[in-house]
Amino acid sequence: MAKVSKIEPNIPKLEKRKKAAAYCRVSEESERMLHSVSAQISYYNNLIQNNPDWEYAGVYADSFISGTSTAKRSEFNRMISDCDNGKIDIILCKSISRFARNTVDLLQTVRHLKELGIEVRFEKEDINSMSGEGELMLSILASFAQEESRSISENVKWVTRKRFEKGIPNGKFKIYGYRWNDDTLIVQPDEAEIVKLIYDDFLNGLSAESTEKRLEQMGVKSYNGGHFGNTAIRHILSNITYTGNLLLQKEYVSDPITGSTKKNCGELPQYFVENTHEAIIPLETFQKVQEERRRRKELGVFANWSIHTTCFTQKIKCPLCGKYYRRSGHRNTTGEVYYI
Repeated sequence: MAKVSKIEPNIPKLEKRKKAAAYCRVSEESERMLHSVSAQISYYNNLIQNNPDWEYAGVYADSFISGTSTAKRSEFNRMISDCDNGKIDIILCKSISRFARNTVDLLQTVRHLKELGIEVRFEKEDINSMSGEGELMLSILASFAQEESRSISENVKWVTRKRFEKGIPNGKFKIYGYRWNDDTLIVQPDEAEIVKLIYDDFLNGLSAESTEKRLEQMGVKSYNGGHFGNTAIRHILSNITYTGNLLLQKEYVSDPITGSTKKNCGELPQYFVENTHEAIIPLETFQKVQEERRRRKELGVFANWSIHTTCFTQKIKCPLCGKYYRRSGHRNTTGEVYYI
């Protein structure tokens, strides 16, 4: 009898295609940059879809956003979220500086993706994050990108200060009571009356909280159409722009990487530009308000008659934060109020 052997079918196993995505970013708002990001999106769409080993997972693009932080980059954060959800295996990026200029953010993100088994390829530097020397090269080149960002920031600061020296403000800021017409602040009559009311209330002994309630009863809205809060009222009371003059460089960027700003308390020069626009508040009235603000600050809670005070108010100060201790009311199980 003939021997029969079964030959199993030899079906070739197809390797699972990797889900590839790309990230693009431009930081400047211009027609040239818009064309640049469009070209990058088109390039990566074709590159990924024409590679038989890859499955298209999308192109993520942030426009007109700085690379010094990932916090405000919505598309970047959406991409990382998709990575966490297993939708991406490979990320392509034109260069390290497009991915991140902050060394800490770059390394943290790349390490997180590496733990997920996701590789990042930087075309310009020819770096693969999964390679042995990848992280070392990333650390070195990201430091250069960060310092380049810091250098650009210093150049921008220099240009801004030169503008200040000529009495030119840094952009058209928003201010209640005025609107910009070309390069000139124009008074808005209805809002100007509210500004005058705020100053009158303060000089008549009312607090910002009292004026806040009054404006709410009158149906007055803020610059953006929302609630007119006491913080906005205090800002109006301290803003010398209402006198028809400008004070430039009241704040400055303390760290170009984090983008944090600080109030200029003498660290940098300020520039006082006189008679740049029509005044709403006389300079003498503004100065009286500043004197009254200083007086009330020295008095503390005693300056506000609407706040309940006792013989123990402002008697004990914390040596660490400098704030005064205050009593705290509590209600027990029987409904009685007691203080500690």
